[in-house]
Amino acid sequence: MQTVRTSEELARALAELRADGATIALVPTMGALHAGHLALVEEARRRADKVVATIFVNPTQFNDPDDLARYPREEAEDARKLEQAGCDLLWAPGAEDIYPNGFTTDVHVSGVSDRWEGEHRPGHFDGVATVVARLLRAVRPDVALFGEKDFQQLAVIRRMAAGLGIPVEIAGVPTVRDADGVALSSRNALLSPEERRRAAALPRALQTARDAILQGIPVGDALREAKQTLVDAGFLRIDYVALIDADTLEPLDGPRVPMRLIAAAVIGTTRLIDNLPVEAESSPPG
Repeated sequence: MQTVRTSEELARALAELRADGATIALVPTMGALHAGHLALVEEARRRADKVVATIFVNPTQFNDPDDLARYPREEAEDARKLEQAGCDLLWAPGAEDIYPNGFTTDVHVSGVSDRWEGEHRPGHFDGVATVVARLLRAVRPDVALFGEKDFQQLAVIRRMAAGLGIPVEIAGVPTVRDADGVALSSRNALLSPEERRRAAALPRALQTARDAILQGIPVGDALREAKQTLVDAGFLRIDYVALIDADTLEPLDGPRVPMRLIAAAVIGTTRLIDNLPVEAESSPPG
């Protein structure tokens, strides 16, 4: 696997990859890679001839400087994992390459970015949309892959690519979970052993709420029970637990198709997010 750091090196490496008309899949990451990221690489290998991954801890999507400082950085180990997974090229740019001196252009995606994470992390999705647009423009992949764990982020990126007319397929890959159901996340490394044990209440609460909703329990009752499960498990703050339209991300008070349960809550000093699809066999009229 080749590693490049500058836009000039990237352009030369991409030209070599495309020399025989090869298709390219892009896997953007912020590093601290786990099995969920490697599942993206695996899917990328199925979808394209060559796989390009990026590692860039994007400062513009952190609204808390302490959160940015605490984010794990393990580039050498990440590179080893990517190479073993079959990645062909790693682009690990510096901030000055992504945001050169005088850079003043931000990308804002209205609608799907307004609620949920948009409310609790002001400016976060502007940072995400801006950096992903920069990465897509630089690599020009045929397909780019993102995990469904960050479901709202996936929706924002899809709208951004369509709105800017970037000719790329944005593909979502199902969430990878540990044996206890906890979604794999780089932030899990920040949990103490006891916090990690109690974190299993988050997917459990969503699974119970999903079952209740599909059994006809009123949505409000199912969501209140999910929140209580998190409180009982020791989560210190619940930002939201909601049933949403999977296309518009607007909240639902009754079953529709397609829909998603989403949640964000804090345990210890770590904020965790998760979501589950809710697939009803049929939806009620109206």
